[in-house]
Amino acid sequence: MLTTKEAIEKRRSIRKFKPDPVPEEHITALLDSARLAPSGSNAQPWRFKVVRDRETRLQLSQASHNQAFIAEAPVVFICCIDLKSFIDGTVSGIQDLGRIGAVEGRIVKIIADRTERYTPVEIEELTPRIALNLAIAVEHIVLRALDFGLGSCWIRLFDEKAIKAIFGWGRNIHVVALLPVGYPAESPAPRRRLKIEEILID
Repeated sequence: MLTTKEAIEKRRSIRKFKPDPVPEEHITALLDSARLAPSGSNAQPWRFKVVRDRETRLQLSQASHNQAFIAEAPVVFICCIDLKSFIDGTVSGIQDLGRIGAVEGRIVKIIADRTERYTPVEIEELTPRIALNLAIAVEHIVLRALDFGLGSCWIRLFDEKAIKAIFGWGRNIHVVALLPVGYPAESPAPRRRLKIEEILID
């Protein structure tokens, strides 16, 4: 099994996959890795749709500006946030933090009151911030996949309305990313990365 450092160094964006199916136990392990990710106030707003059938994968490919490799991956994770669960989870989570003494009672009340007053418009404006919680969970999947010899690729270029229409999802579900997963049929070379000195600011 890879160390965390090895997994980070080995990870590549894979766009060519073998047709071999991904075992169900591997998919379960990937979802479990996502489930264990941290989130603000422990709201855990992430939701995942696991797509295996070819017809739906083709629809996802078309909704992603015809990126053909999405349909070629044996599994596609649709990575979403549930806006209602974020509200409910934030209130519950901040109250739990108050009970264990991690935050002051006054702060618990301020955050809980503010969260309960969010309007749908304000929630949609908050979506990018909420999506940061999901991003951590998705990266857990990306790195854990390497333990099983699986590759993946973050996809952000897609028509969200078209994807939601496929499944009949309402306004509470927001699609943040697609993650095709499978056994790699390519071995991309490392891409250039900035040096440590280049990512530090004064």
